Amino acid sequence: EREREREMMMNGRKTPPEVGIQLPETKVAAAETGTMSGPLVSARPDRNVRRRRTDVIHVVLRLLCLLTSVTALSLMATAKEAATISIYGFTFPVYSKWSFSDSFEYLVGVSAAVVAHSVLQLFITASRLLRKSPAIPSRNHAWIIFAGDQAFAYAIMSAGSAASGVTNLNRTGIRHSPLPNFCKPLHSFCDRVAVSIAFTFFTWFLLAASAVLDVIWLSKC
Repeated sequence: EREREREMMMNGRKTPPEVGIQLPETKVAAAETGTMSGPLVSARPDRNVRRRRTDVIHVVLRLLCLLTSVTALSLMATAKEAATISIYGFTFPVYSKWSFSDSFEYLVGVSAAVVAHSVLQLFITASRLLRKSPAIPSRNHAWIIFAGDQAFAYAIMSAGSAASGVTNLNRTGIRHSPLPNFCKPLHSFCDRVAVSIAFTFFTWFLLAASAVLDVIWLSKC
């Protein structure tokens, strides 16, 4: 009887429920395939996407800088005009050409150097992108590009400023002197020079943007 009572008491006790742990399907599949997912693994594709985006911006800036510098160079190098001017009732023939001004010659020389720099950097960057390689392979390369962009940006800015002073003098003349406004008879020449200077400052802006992009790349690498 006592054994029956013990059996009845044991049968009356509640057995604890079984607890099972089931891994999510993604983790199980990752464990079976030997791959893992998470912030450490997904960071690499995001970094590659950002790198590609930066490389594309580099190419666009180089291409725009090449176009603006070529435009500034071609407009200034072809700026010339002949006309007549009247001073105290006397008419004199005048002829104006970009090579008559040292400031304009300086702008042409700097613009030509920027064109060469842009062509070289565009060729290097495009060739690396076609090979699916980073446009800037190392910090040393980035520092060289940054130094070049900075140097040419300062040079093109100084050239544009010097040419602007000469152009402003041609448009206003000199007070208390018979020197007239040369841009009235030479309006075509002055207009070409003004547009060339505008593209020169636009080139400076693009070079400065490239330098800032180089700094951002150096700060993140």
